[in-house]
Amino acid sequence: MGSSLLATDGYKFSMAEAGWPLRVETFHYVHRRGGPQLLPFDVEAEVRKLLPSPAPEEYACLAAHEYEMGAGFKAAIVRSEGLCIQALPKGAAFLPREPVFSVTGPSALVSWLEPLVLQLNYRIQVATLALTSPERLEAELGTVTCDEQRSVALEALEAVGVRPPRISVDSGGYRSRVRERAGGLVGLVGDGRRVFEVGMRAATCASQHRLALEGCREAGVVKTSNVLLARELGMVPVGTMGHEHVQRYGSDEGAFRAMRERRPQRSSYLLDTFDTVRSGIPTALKLIAEEPGRGDSIRYDSGDKVAQYLHAASLAKERGIRPVQILEDGFDATQTRRFEELRQQVGWRPEEQFYGYGGYLVAATMGGSLTRDRVAAVYKLSQTGSRPTMKFGDEAGSGKQSVPGRPVLFRRLSGDGPYGVIGQEGEVPPKGYCLLTGSATEPASFDLARRIPPEHLTVALSPATQALVEAIRLQSFGGPR
Repeated sequence: MGSSLLATDGYKFSMAEAGWPLRVETFHYVHRRGGPQLLPFDVEAEVRKLLPSPAPEEYACLAAHEYEMGAGFKAAIVRSEGLCIQALPKGAAFLPREPVFSVTGPSALVSWLEPLVLQLNYRIQVATLALTSPERLEAELGTVTCDEQRSVALEALEAVGVRPPRISVDSGGYRSRVRERAGGLVGLVGDGRRVFEVGMRAATCASQHRLALEGCREAGVVKTSNVLLARELGMVPVGTMGHEHVQRYGSDEGAFRAMRERRPQRSSYLLDTFDTVRSGIPTALKLIAEEPGRGDSIRYDSGDKVAQYLHAASLAKERGIRPVQILEDGFDATQTRRFEELRQQVGWRPEEQFYGYGGYLVAATMGGSLTRDRVAAVYKLSQTGSRPTMKFGDEAGSGKQSVPGRPVLFRRLSGDGPYGVIGQEGEVPPKGYCLLTGSATEPASFDLARRIPPEHLTVALSPATQALVEAIRLQSFGGPR
C-alpha cells in the first residue's frame, strides 16, 4: 500500500494539467550547502515506499477543490513499474551540489514525489551528525515533535550503528509554538485568509506536519498546500506555480500561457526561473493586462524582492492593472511587516496581497538545527523529454542554479582534481575517477569523520555537463549573464 494520492502539494496537480503528465522527465535531489553528508538508506527502496496508490474518492476530492485531473495524469500516476531511480549507494558520502539521486519517469509521477523525498534530508542529517559530532546528538534529538519523528531519528542512528540518546516527545509544546507564531502573522496582516502554509517539504515527517497545521488552524490560518491534510483538517488546499513548470516550457510566456489557457481557474505566475526583472515581471503583467478581470497573481521567489516588488508595482500602474501579490520564500514576521508597509506605500488593497510560510512555521519551531534550510535540500527538474533544462534565478553565486540533463557523480580515486565531478549519464569518467552513481559501494577513500579540509572537497562540472549549461544559457539569454 503506497501513499495517498493527496499527500503532496496542491500545485503539483495544476502543473500536471497545464503540462505533459505522460512525458518522461528527470528530477534530481541535491543539497546546496551543509558540508559533507552521509546517505544512510537505500534510496530506491525508500522512494518506492512513497509512491501513490490513487483511490476514486481522492480524485473526487481534487475535483471539488478545482484540481480535476485528466486521463493523462491518471495514467501517468500509476506507471511506477517504468520508474528509473539512479542513486549513490547506501553509506556513500556526498558534498553540496553533488547529485544524490535522480528519478526518471512520467512527468506527473516524478514531480508528485517532490515534497515527500525532500523530507529524507532529516534522516541524512541525523546519520551525519551521529558520525561527525555524536556529542551533539542529545542537544539535537533530546526532544522531538512526535512519535514518527522519533522513529525516523532512531532508524537513521541504527543505520550507522550509533547508540541513540534518550529522546522524548513534546507534541503539545510544538503545536503551541506553531500556533503562537502563526497567530503573530495573522495579527500582522489582520486576516487569517491572507496567510497560507507551505511547509510540507520543511517537515521531518507527515505527523509533524499535521501537528503544525493543527497549530496554524487554531491561530486562524485556513489554507495549506498539503492537499491530504487540508481534507483531513477541514482546511483549503492551495498552490501557485513551481520552477519546474517554467523549465518545462523553456520560457516564461509559454509556461504562463499554458497555465492560463489549459485550466479555467485563476493563475499564479512565478517570476524568477530565468530573470525576474527582464523576463518574469514584464511577461506576467503582459498576460494579466490581456484579461485583467481574472484575478491572476504574481509570485516572487529569489533575489531582491523589495526592488522587484516596487518595479512590478510601477509597471502595473503604467498598464492600469492590479495583479494579486504572492510572497513566499523564507518569509518571516520581519519581512511580512516590511511588505505590509510596502503594500500601503504602493496602494495595493489587503485582499490583493497574500503570504506563504513554510520553514518559519514548521521547522524553526521544532527545536534543533537539522532543518531542510540548513542543507538547502532541493529536488529539481533537469530534463523534460529529450531536452535538458535548468533553473537560473536571480541570486548570483547563491548556488540556486540547478544542474541540467541526467546527472551522475564521478568520485576521485587518485590525483589532485576536484573531489567530485558532476557528469552525465553515459559519459566516460575522467582519468582517476570512478562512477559512483549506481555503484554497489562507496570507494573507501572518503572518511566522513576525518574532516577533510574544505579546500580539498571541491566539486566541478564535467565537459558534458558544462556544455549543457552553456547551451541552455545561450538559448535563454543569448550568452553569459
